[in-house]
Formats: sequence, C-alpha cells, structure tokens
Amino acid sequence: MRLSPENVKAVYRAAKASMSLDLLNEAKSYCEKGIKNDPSNEDLKKLLKLVISKKHEKEQHEAEVSRAVFEAKACLSAIENRGVKIGKAMYRELTGLKQPMLDKNNILHWPVLLLYAEAMTSDFVEDFCETDMFATHLDMMFSEDSPPLPWDKNNDYSRDVIELYYEASSGSPLPKSRVLQYLLEGTKGSQAETTGEEGTSVNKTPSYLKGSLGMVKVNERRTLHDVLKEPNFVIPEIPVFYIVSKRSKFYKDFTAGKWSPPS
Repeated sequence: MRLSPENVKAVYRAAKASMSLDLLNEAKSYCEKGIKNDPSNEDLKKLLKLVISKKHEKEQHEAEVSRAVFEAKACLSAIENRGVKIGKAMYRELTGLKQPMLDKNNILHWPVLLLYAEAMTSDFVEDFCETDMFATHLDMMFSEDSPPLPWDKNNDYSRDVIELYYEASSGSPLPKSRVLQYLLEGTKGSQAETTGEEGTSVNKTPSYLKGSLGMVKVNERRTLHDVLKEPNFVIPEIPVFYIVSKRSKFYKDFTAGKWSPPS
C-alpha cells in the first residue's frame, strides 16, 4: 500500500486495518512512520502501544505453542523408541485427561490407573516413574498405616495376597498423528498444525497378538518400563492394571477368564 507519509489520517487507517488483519509488523511500521511525521499525534502513539502489546502477546503465544509441540514430539519419540504402544482411552471418565511426561533426563513419568476388578473402584498414581518397580508402589498403598478398602468387608485385600494384571492386546495401536494429538491435548499446542507424524502406528502389535488375549500377571519386581514394552500390551491412553486378591472368592473367576473389563 503506497501512502503519502504526510497523510497522517491515511497512515492511521492503514495501521488500524493492518492490526485488524493481525499484520502486526505492518501496523507497527505504519504507526512509526506516522509518528515520525507527526510526533505529537496521540492517537498514533496509543495505537502503537496497543500494537506492540498485541505483538508481544502473539510472540509469547507462539513461543508457548512451539514449546508444547517440541515437548510432545520429544515424548512421542521416547514412547516410540521404547517400543510402547498406545491405543484408545478406556477410563478417562475416572481420571480425566492425563498424559505421560518426559523429564530432562529422558525418563518417562506415567499416570497409572489401578483398578480393583472385583468392585470396579480405583486408585490412581499421578507420577509412576518408568524406572520404578511395581512392588514399591504396592508396598506404599498396602502399608500397615494405610486404611482398609471401604468395600473390602472381609479384609481380603492385604499386601501379602494381592496380585496385579494387565489386559493383553486390548486394542489396536493409534497412528502417530493421533498419539501426538493426545499428547498435545489441553496444552497451548492443541490447535497447532503438526506435520510428519501421519500414517503408521507408533509401534505395531504383531498380527498373532491382535484381539484380546485375556489377563497377564505382572511380576511386581519388574519396572513399569519393562512391562509397558511387552509386545502384547497396548496402553489404553494411560497404563491400566487390575488388582485382585488370592483370598477373594472373585479370584477364581478372574484367573479363569470369566471376567472382562466393561466396554
């Protein structure tokens, strides 16, 4: 747009129009040109302050979006490198939106849902480090100081008789684009255009393992990382494990495959 620098009103209108179109660099330039030719013009000075403020907000927002996308892609890469597979969410109504986090030491921290299959009640571990053993968390949950489970009238659930399971191949892994979308959900980068993550799943389930294969017992001395990378484990957005008691009447049906998670 060619304007006479002396036509301050036209320059002002051009600056306003540029700002309304989110062309903030152009708007700033028009304001500065107008003020150079009319240093006492208060309208242009006010507009320049507003443009600079909006420009700062926009740059700050773009930086936050870039950081969110960078962190999500780094987390996605870590998940892929570990051979971990993520599928559709199963119990978000219990946990809300929860996502894994990659720390500065390249260690993943997972939110983990622990379900008591017998009563379909739950405990939730906000930060289960992938290097932690299951026994460490179970020892804390079922310590002598911990109150009994309110529904466990027969006191069947004590540390010495509980077992932990996961459902094998309970779904299909999501494509990388969907996993990245999930990792960005709720962040400044949720509306960002991302490229290069379309197509294949983060990690594929071998064809002979597709479909539900029932419950698999977890060795408590293993770490979360060791279990999540099992070929038959597709994480339903966040890791879900089922706690049962060998002392409970429910245990026989559970281990015989007569119980399955509600769909």
